[in-house]
Amino acid sequence: MPQDMPPVGGYRPVQYKRNVPARGFRPIYYLVGMHLFMAYGYYKLFHGIREQNELAREKIWGRLHILPLLQAEEDRDQVRRAIADANREKQLTGEVTKVYNSDRFVRPTFAVVPAKAYD
Repeated sequence: MPQDMPPVGGYRPVQYKRNVPARGFRPIYYLVGMHLFMAYGYYKLFHGIREQNELAREKIWGRLHILPLLQAEEDRDQVRRAIADANREKQLTGEVTKVYNSDRFVRPTFAVVPAKAYD
């Protein structure tokens, strides 16, 4: 019985590596793309924070500039209420009692809250 021998020229090389095709981009492209994406995000964040600060500053200045108008409204309301109280007192008692020795308006130091507010 003859012994089996390798073919002339030898056997073909054995494929032991996986032949998987590369899918997608190279990793450096993903890295560059991620950094560009993050740079754009930080750019938008920076300008968004700047916009928020500007809006907050504008809101504060708006409130500061409207304060005299609100104060004048409150003063007119208090004078109107004081005159209405004096007229009501004159109608009930026939005379107005002076608390102060002057005719000048003095801001009240207390607030009258209606009883309905406590219900």
